[in-house]
This record gives sequence, C-alpha cells and structure tokens, in this order.
Amino acid sequence: MATAPFPVNPVLTGVALAYRNGRLIADEVSPRRPVAGELFKYGKHSLGEKLTIPDTRVGRKSIPTEVEFSLTEVEASTEDHGLDDVVPNKDIDQAGQIPGYSPLNTATENLTDLVALAREVRVAGLVFGAANYAVGNKLALAGGDRWDDYANSDPVDDHKAAMDSCVMRPNVAIYGRATWSKLSSHPKILAAVGKLNVGGGIATREEVARLFELDEIMVGESWVNIANPGQAVTRARVWGKHASLIVRDKLADFQNKRPTFTLTAQWGTRIAGSINEPKVGLRGSVRVRVGESVRELVIASDLGYLFENAVS
Repeated sequence: MATAPFPVNPVLTGVALAYRNGRLIADEVSPRRPVAGELFKYGKHSLGEKLTIPDTRVGRKSIPTEVEFSLTEVEASTEDHGLDDVVPNKDIDQAGQIPGYSPLNTATENLTDLVALAREVRVAGLVFGAANYAVGNKLALAGGDRWDDYANSDPVDDHKAAMDSCVMRPNVAIYGRATWSKLSSHPKILAAVGKLNVGGGIATREEVARLFELDEIMVGESWVNIANPGQAVTRARVWGKHASLIVRDKLADFQNKRPTFTLTAQWGTRIAGSINEPKVGLRGSVRVRVGESVRELVIASDLGYLFENAVS
C-alpha cells in the first residue's frame, strides 16, 4: 500500500476542524454523512411505490398481496478538494516574537475558509440548480410575480401552492440574502404575521417559519469574487436571488436511506498538514495543505421546490 508523501499534522488538523465561518450554511443545507470509502453507493427512492395502492383485500383463506419496496442503487465517489499555502521560514521565525501567533495556524485557517467557501458555492449550485428538481417542482418568477414587486406579487400564495404540491411537505427553506431581504418586508408577509399595522417593517425568520410551518429558515449570506485572476474584485452573492423549499431529514444517512433532498458524502475528516519546502525562499519555507474528500448529492429530487429569480 502506497504511503501518502504529505504528512498530516494533528495540530493543524485540529485548527482546520475547529475553524468555522459562521456565515456559511452548506453543512446545514446538505448535511455531511460518513461513507466507508472513496467509492460508495446510495439509494434513490421510487416515488410510485409509495403512492400506488395494491389490492388490500384478503380472502378468508388467501394470502395478503405481497409488495416490495425497492431502491435504485447508484454508485458514486467522493472528490478531493484542497488548497496549499507556502509560508516562508523567515515569517515563522519572526512570529516567535509575538505571543500566541502562528503563521502556520493562520495559513490553515485561511485555507480552511477558502475550502469551505468552495463547498458553499457547490451546495448553492446544487440546491438552486433547476435540473436537480422534479418536473413541476420549480417555478421561474418574472415581472410582477417576483417578490420585490410588492403591489402585484403574492409570496404567501406562492409558498402555499409550492408546499402543497410536493409529495412530502418541505420543512426547511433556503433563501439568498437578496431574496430574504425583500421577502421579509413584503406587505403580504407582514400582514400574515401580524406586523403590517404595528410599525414592524421586517418579519423575523422565526415568524415566517411559523407561518409556513417550517422547522428552519436559512439565508445564504456569503460573497464570492467572480472576477478572473488579476482583475479587480467583483463581488457576487453565492446564493443569488433564488429560494428553495426542501425536505431535510436530520436522521438520514447513506446507510438507513431515509428520504431527504440532499446529503453530502464525506470520506474521513477534513485534514491539514505541512511539509518543508527548502527551495522556496532564501531560508526555505513550509507548505501548508488543507483538504477534504466529499461529494454533494441530491438524493430525492421530488422532495424540494425551487423558485428561480424570486426577486429582480
């Protein structure tokens, strides 16, 4: 068995595991679940089996109708995602004069942040990707139907119709920040939560969650630079101007195969390590690496509803 040439550093791994950007929601939207290896299988449920009623009558001496519930086994594999940073030994030596400061730990934190942001972009693309939803479980809003048109749109009816059309009622909502900022001040939302005439102006997540009988509302806050390398920074919201209603089962994993919209397969844990780079810099350097092996998947496309371009 080949050995990995890049040594894992338990101290840096601890930093990578402990560090978390509180503005990122990918782990809540698509929960991480362990798999036994890089290659794994997961089950996709057949919607028809749970809705088609067989003959349930049983004769006095007959045997009840036998049914079989099947899952379509799909093979997949985790993907390696990681980044490196080279820290000059000169910086490490000078840092010894600053109590509590470690350039290697700082590099690990910065790399972890970028790896996590890359995952945030992948999960946002998965959850807000129209192709990942069943036919009839998505609606592209336009013109007066968009929720920032307070005079003509009706997000309350839109949410009710979407949730009633799903085979299982969604229990979680995900909004991009631009969408939530407009939705939370919509007159029909404020009226529905009893705030329209009391000088409120903004509905809280808890109030809207109660209104639509949701367990949780998540709002994507993060930014990403979409400019090409070398160009001026161009900021864009990772989660865009969309909204999604999904079923999230916190008990679901790749073994029990409970139906849920999305899960993330994770092989092992996030790792971090370092290795000497004697040829880089006058006094040499240390290369720091942070990475993880994951794969974000839509498990049940019927268990979600997407509003595209919910605001202008």
